[in-house]
Amino acid sequence: MPERQRELEFSMDDGFADVAIIGSGPAGLMAAEVCASEGMRVIVFEAMPSPARKFLRAGVGGLNLTHTDTGDTLLKRYGAAGEALRKAINQFDSVAVRHWADRLGADTYVGSSGRVFPRRMKAAPLLRSWLRRLGDLGVHIQVAHRWQGWRDDGALLVDTPHGVQSIEAGAVVLALGGASWPRLGSDARWVPLLSAAAIEMTPFQPANVGFDVAWSNYLRQHHQGTPVKTVALTCPDLPAKYVRGEFVVTEYGVEGSAIYALSAALRNLLQRNGHAILNIDLVPDRDPAALARQLATIPRSTSLPNRLKRIGISGVKLALLREGHAAEQLRTPEQVIAAVKHVTLRLTGTRPIAEAISSAGGVAASALTDTFMLRQRPGVFCAGEMLDWEAPTGGYLLTACLATGRAAGTGAVEWVRQQRAACAAR
Repeated sequence: MPERQRELEFSMDDGFADVAIIGSGPAGLMAAEVCASEGMRVIVFEAMPSPARKFLRAGVGGLNLTHTDTGDTLLKRYGAAGEALRKAINQFDSVAVRHWADRLGADTYVGSSGRVFPRRMKAAPLLRSWLRRLGDLGVHIQVAHRWQGWRDDGALLVDTPHGVQSIEAGAVVLALGGASWPRLGSDARWVPLLSAAAIEMTPFQPANVGFDVAWSNYLRQHHQGTPVKTVALTCPDLPAKYVRGEFVVTEYGVEGSAIYALSAALRNLLQRNGHAILNIDLVPDRDPAALARQLATIPRSTSLPNRLKRIGISGVKLALLREGHAAEQLRTPEQVIAAVKHVTLRLTGTRPIAEAISSAGGVAASALTDTFMLRQRPGVFCAGEMLDWEAPTGGYLLTACLATGRAAGTGAVEWVRQQRAACAAR
């Protein structure tokens, strides 16, 4: 089959798209929606057998769409990358995410700690509605089509079920994901392609990730998979960091929302020092004076486990206490109070990036214009987790993916129109 004929078969009627989008996660689909809404002919290439696999997996336990934080409070969640994301997020913030989702029938509500969810909780109904909207806008989605870089003349090379083929596009949006969850498509196989094009990159690192702890056999055997609820976490090397919440004891160490809130800082400490210290207050709602008064009412003949149980320390909390404190260190009320307010864990390693919820690193902000276009590749835009930013869980990840997808899509539309105007003027 002639090359031109093959191009027609998998792209548009004339073998040309106004905008080609690589990747069908939230950032790519948002870019597709923006472009198609502006009258662009849009084709989306997805390497996996179906769209938005990581998005669907993230919604299994309840799809956390966004957070009620707005303005600078929201931007601070992105740390050093907040300024680079400012324009995109200000134009599509948490309020805009809720309006967008509600228009898709999500009927969002605010849950605990300001997190926003769809009433039906899952990602699948929202995705089905979104894909219907994109279909109505004329967006073509081609699955099992993996981007392979550029031809010498700038055309895209795409590995399809029919072999490597090419397509020309007025603009391209790369929304290829980060390096976490490789089995769902975020495998960073695109990094060598951009590196070969002299695009500045920051090495990928795990974000929102668990950490290794050298547990005793007893704790590992009896409490693996157990949640530790209502605790406060601090780190002596990070005096300004304080997180209240819960985490989970795992076979290898710790993970969960409270851990993820500190994971970037803890990861950096581990890289610098080879270890990190995490302090746990097992009873953050109880001040030492109140604990002392309660302990004073307990008969001295009461066994240590029963005394601890009376102040809320049993099960996995008792096991954690005993990891760092021998029984002879818990004889006096003062010793007990100091121990339950200050359990020390020594973190010995960061879990692999394939286990992380998200990743830090990717295309450097300096490689992009303020419209998210690659400086080295005019007409090529980037969005989503492939960019160098990170954020804690709580809806912030999805918010930035949608916001940067919208910004990159808007930039692509403007680029195509500018090129059309330049051609018309010649």
